[in-house]
Amino acid sequence: MVQINLPSPLERSRTLASYQNLVDPSLLETIEKLAEPLQGAGIQHINSTFVGGGVAEILQSLLPLMKSIGLNARWDVLSAQSDFFEVTKAFHNAFHGEKINFREEMITIYEETAQKNLAVIDDSADFVIIHDQQPLGLVKRKDQHRGHWIWYCHIDPVDVDPRVWNFLSRYARRCDAAIYHLDEYAKHLPHQQFILPPAIDPLSDKNREVTDTEKEKVLEELGISTDQPYILQVSRYDRLKNPFGLVHAYLELLKVFPCQLIFAGGAADDDPEGLDVYNELKELTKDHSTIRVLNLAPTSHLEINVLQRAAAIVVQNSSREGFGLTVTEAMWKEKPVVSTPVGGIRMQVIPDKTGLMAPTVQELTKALLQLLQNPALAQQLGQQAKEHVRQNFITPVYLHRWLKLMNDLRSKKRA
Repeated sequence: MVQINLPSPLERSRTLASYQNLVDPSLLETIEKLAEPLQGAGIQHINSTFVGGGVAEILQSLLPLMKSIGLNARWDVLSAQSDFFEVTKAFHNAFHGEKINFREEMITIYEETAQKNLAVIDDSADFVIIHDQQPLGLVKRKDQHRGHWIWYCHIDPVDVDPRVWNFLSRYARRCDAAIYHLDEYAKHLPHQQFILPPAIDPLSDKNREVTDTEKEKVLEELGISTDQPYILQVSRYDRLKNPFGLVHAYLELLKVFPCQLIFAGGAADDDPEGLDVYNELKELTKDHSTIRVLNLAPTSHLEINVLQRAAAIVVQNSSREGFGLTVTEAMWKEKPVVSTPVGGIRMQVIPDKTGLMAPTVQELTKALLQLLQNPALAQQLGQQAKEHVRQNFITPVYLHRWLKLMNDLRSKKRA
C-alpha cells in the first residue's frame, strides 16, 4: 500500500480562488454551496499508479482542490508485482475489444493481489472511489464498510471481451454507483450510474502559460528545431494510440510539404507493453531524420507543455480512446487538433469547429496538409477549441460535477 502525498507546495496551496480568472464567478459560488453539506467527508481515491497516464494526472490536481473546500481527501495506490500489471494490461486491451488468452491463472493473480491490498481501504471513508479495473478486486471489503463505493471506468468498455467482463462485473456490480465518461459507455449494472468526463488542470505545469525563456530552454534541451513546422502526437506508447498509422500519413505529407513529426511519450508503471511499442516505433522511423521519437519521464510536464505550444498541429490518431486528455491539453493551448472520431475525443473535437476528424490514413494526410496550408483556419480552430475546453473540461468544472454526484449519492441513501 502506498498513500500519496500532495506533489508540490504549489498544488497544496491551490484553492478555488486560484481559478477565478478562468471560470465564471457563478460556478465558484455553486461549488462552495455544494461543498457545505460535505464538509469533513472522507474521500478515498484508489488507483494503480502515481505516475503516468491520465488518472494519475487528474488526481494530482483534484486532490488538493477537494482538500481546499473542506473535504478530507486522500489517494492510495495498489502495491503489486509485474505479473499483476501484465494481467490488468491484458484486461485493459480486452476492454477495447481485443481477444486475449483469458486463463484461470490470471484470475488467481488478480484475486491474490487484491487480497494482499485489502488493508489499503480507509474504514472511515465516506466515499471510496475505485479507478479502473486494477483495484476493482478491493470491493471484497465493501460489505464490512460504511461508505459509498464508486467504480470509475476511465476506459471504453463498449466492446469488452465477455469473459473478462463476466469476471470483473462481479466486483463492479457490488459498488453503489459507477461513473463513465460517455453515456454509451454505461454497462447498466444494478446501481446508480453517472456520466463524468475528466478534465485538465489549466494551472499545472503541463498546461500553464510558459515564458519564452522556458520554451527556448526546453526545445534546446530536447534538440527540437522549429525551422520547419512540426506535427506532434503526445501519448503513452500503446498500440491503441496507433502511432504507426501517423507515420504513414506523415510520410505521404512530406512528399508535398516540408515539416517534421515528433512523438512524445513514455511508460507508466502499470503498462508493461510500452517499451515494446516504443522500440517498434524507433525501428520503423530510424531512416527518417525528420521524425523524432522521444521517450520522456512521466514527470516531464513542462516539456510536454512546451512541445504542444510550439507544435503547428497536434494529432491524436488513436484507434480506441477512453477520453483523450492529450487532446484536451492541446485544445487548451489553442492548437489545431486532428484526431480519429473515437471515444471521448468526439466530445471534444467538433468537426470544422474545434478541430478536424480523420478516420483514415488518407484523410489524416489531407487534414494535416489543409491546416499547414491555411494558418488562418488553424488559428480559428485553436481559439474555438480553447473556449470549448474552458467551459467543459477544466478542473473547477470537474470538481463541480463531483460534488453534485456525491450529494446525490448521499441523498439517495438517506431516502
